[in-house]
Amino acid sequence: MNTKVLFVLATGLVLSTAKVSAQATDCATTASIAYEHAKVKNYAAAEEPLWKVRKECPTYSVATYQFGEKLLKAKLKKAAAGDKVAIAKEMIQLLKERFQYFPAKTKIGDMHSTIGQLMYDNKIGSKEDQFAELHKAWTEDKKNVDNPKNVYTYFSLLVDLHGEGKKELQEVFDLYDGVIEKIEDEESDKAKTIATITDKEESGTALSSKEKKTLKRSTIILSNYSKVKAGVNQKIGDLADCKNLIPLYTGQFEAKKTDINWLKGAAGRMSAKDCTEDPLFFKLVEALHKAEPSAKSAYYLGLLALKDKKYSKALEYFKQSEQLETKASDKAKVNFKIAEVYNKNLGSKGKARTYYRKALQQKPSMGICYLRISKMVAASANACGDTKFNKQAVYWLAANYAARAGKVDPSLKSTASKTAASYRGLAPSKTDIFNNPGVSSVKIGCWIGETVRVPKL
Repeated sequence: MNTKVLFVLATGLVLSTAKVSAQATDCATTASIAYEHAKVKNYAAAEEPLWKVRKECPTYSVATYQFGEKLLKAKLKKAAAGDKVAIAKEMIQLLKERFQYFPAKTKIGDMHSTIGQLMYDNKIGSKEDQFAELHKAWTEDKKNVDNPKNVYTYFSLLVDLHGEGKKELQEVFDLYDGVIEKIEDEESDKAKTIATITDKEESGTALSSKEKKTLKRSTIILSNYSKVKAGVNQKIGDLADCKNLIPLYTGQFEAKKTDINWLKGAAGRMSAKDCTEDPLFFKLVEALHKAEPSAKSAYYLGLLALKDKKYSKALEYFKQSEQLETKASDKAKVNFKIAEVYNKNLGSKGKARTYYRKALQQKPSMGICYLRISKMVAASANACGDTKFNKQAVYWLAANYAARAGKVDPSLKSTASKTAASYRGLAPSKTDIFNNPGVSSVKIGCWIGETVRVPKL
């Protein structure tokens, strides 16, 4: 190879390297301009350079797609009705491109559920197409389907498709169980955070700005999931009533009576809908206990004993069920039932509170437990206070419990607020506090055994 050829090759290599280097520099410069505008939500200025990076440097940074999604969301929100479909389709394409170039930084559940929701909101494709996207998200990456709206849409579409004769009723029930489980897991997570911060707040310790933000965000998310749960239960409506469940399961019983999962699901739904008076429920429980003595079968046997007013036997079954259960939310359900027996049937407030608290430890969003404790505390004001002031102070504690119910369970917010206000009205007044100087807290006796702070009125 002569010197001239070598020179040409070398020159070509240098020019090629320089071109790649220049392109990389151009990508970085354009991206920097786009990202800076996008960070301050100046999307009008960000759009042109951002789309230039997306087209010419698709693998430059995942930030291109993150800012691009925010830009299109803002654009979609302000768009006229006739422009929304085109923008939604553009966002769907953007999400797919992100997955193409950055699969390791893209959550399957989030991507497909977002696409499905965009299709549903903007009437893109058929119901089957929309459902298919959400179904893919749910079945392949359920933990990252974390938008309450997406969860509701997924279930709602299935119910609609069943109504059109395209999906079986059993599919609706199966998804209902999964959706409720998902919602309650999310509720428990956020309610635990709220309860922890509330404990600190009620102790008189000032919250940090970060804790205040966390409390606000957790409360909003919890409220959204509470609305979705109500929506899901409303959507399933009459489909899950006894009039539909009993004939459905009666027809399936002989073929399914050795199928443990089917027996658990059928008995669980009949129990949830208070269909326990029908003889079919007893047959289901009997078959379930015979096939696999378990936490569920023990729980249902407890329900049957409770119906017959055999309270000791019912407690025996419920406690056996609680020991056998492995899932926290299911343990909470059983402990709540035990507490109810002690509270309503046996009149043992101290034991009832113990089990309500156990239920709350296992499922922090079970606000009804706080309301139950609140009511028991208030009912014991005269018995557990030794002076007029101390007896009235019991209502402060009752009000605190009631208020907490609304914080961890938004569906109880109205009831909890009214209950708390009612109890505060029975508590010591400003004059009473003035006439008891130096009293900063009151120790409450008998089964309550708690101390309540005197509030600054």
